[in-house]
Amino acid sequence: MQKKNILTVVVVLMLVAGITATGWWLVHDPVKEMKMAVPGMDTSGTKRVEKSQDVKIGESFTYYGTTQEMPGHGWPRFRGEDLDNVNKEKIPLTEKLVNPSGHILWKIKLGEGHAGPAVYGGRVYLLDYDEIKKSDALRCFSLLTGKELWRREYKVHLKRNHGLSRTIPAVNEKYVVTIGPKCQVMCVDRITGDLKWGIDLEKQYGTEVPFWYTGQCPLLAGDTAILAPGGKALLAGIDCRTGKSLWETPNPRKWKMSHSSVMKATIGGKKMYLYFAIGGICGVSASGPDTGHLLWESTGFAPAVVAPSPLVLDDGRILLTAGYGAGTALIQVSNRSGTWSVAMLQHFRPSEGIASEQQTPVFYKGSVYAILPKDAGGGRNQFVSVSGKDGKKLVMTSGKNERFGLGPYIVADDKFFILDDDGEMTIARVSSSEFTVLDKVKILDGQDAWGPLAVTNGYLLARDSKQLVCVDLRKK
Repeated sequence: MQKKNILTVVVVLMLVAGITATGWWLVHDPVKEMKMAVPGMDTSGTKRVEKSQDVKIGESFTYYGTTQEMPGHGWPRFRGEDLDNVNKEKIPLTEKLVNPSGHILWKIKLGEGHAGPAVYGGRVYLLDYDEIKKSDALRCFSLLTGKELWRREYKVHLKRNHGLSRTIPAVNEKYVVTIGPKCQVMCVDRITGDLKWGIDLEKQYGTEVPFWYTGQCPLLAGDTAILAPGGKALLAGIDCRTGKSLWETPNPRKWKMSHSSVMKATIGGKKMYLYFAIGGICGVSASGPDTGHLLWESTGFAPAVVAPSPLVLDDGRILLTAGYGAGTALIQVSNRSGTWSVAMLQHFRPSEGIASEQQTPVFYKGSVYAILPKDAGGGRNQFVSVSGKDGKKLVMTSGKNERFGLGPYIVADDKFFILDDDGEMTIARVSSSEFTVLDKVKILDGQDAWGPLAVTNGYLLARDSKQLVCVDLRKK
């Protein structure tokens, strides 16, 4: 009898507990403490808050040696001298690397990142990050030997965040300008590495460091460094001789720095700088007494994450694209009787036309080329083209058997050189309607080979997350 009473009590308690739990489940909101994630913000979805650092930009210098100057400008900045990612040197390049190892000129170990090189006068400039010293390091190498000539560095603490360094220096006859992961800008003498000046964009302009750190590459226009800090100034022109601001474009809409870089364009006879910020795209005067003045702006296409730079087509048309489902927009910029206007010509999803997540597409011989992002449906990761007049209808694809990741691509000797995520390079003959593979060869052994390529004097420079390689592409 006693055992029966105990069993009854246990059953009653279990029923009460079950009813209580069910009631709690029905009335409790399990997601009330959660925050909606912004597309692409796969680290935390909220602003990364880190303690401000007292960074002494360019504080340390190490000299290793010198090298002979080579003629020509080389590949002096992001996307090359004309900002179109097309090498125009008349140097015949190979179609097949019969002995790949014989074409490798040199390899260099790097800190983790995706920063690409710039080349000028036979010297290679790359902004690296030394994880042991905790420092940004502008490193200068000989193009022909890979020997390090000097490095200029400064301590700044970074936490690994899908890589560390990811920008390309801008170089001219006199200067090298860099933007580090935490928005420190440095200007040095091109030959000697002597420090000219340094600017912390966070402190001077109130710049908000982007997720995954800075992706914007600086631009040089003569003795002026063109930067897009956001915060107090949408764009700014800095005198390379003094480090002082020559002009600043107001930023009343509080647009923020993106991973996109400032491009140059001439529309309606007016030279201008284009910048695709977090908030929209704008055109800023690049010549005359109104240099630095805002000419026009558009918020019609404003993704939360922007990596590709604006692609200038013709007749005042600009192609804008971004990843994480944002898709692509084609806009028309016009000037009538002194008044600028912007019209939306196309706006479509990644599965409906050309799009890109990380790399800036290439406009070549009237067609636009890009690698479709992973959310482009059946065409994901394929190399494709569209007419520059349309922007939407695909006229060429590499096919389902030729897919690439987030890797870069470049045009040289009328051929495309395409690098996939794992360091395999495809040499292809490409027209607006046909994709023909000439050769495929592994040139890097690592992963995340996302850094932009450079081609100059018949040599190709490429990197994965931890190594830089120089490949001799000259036709034997």
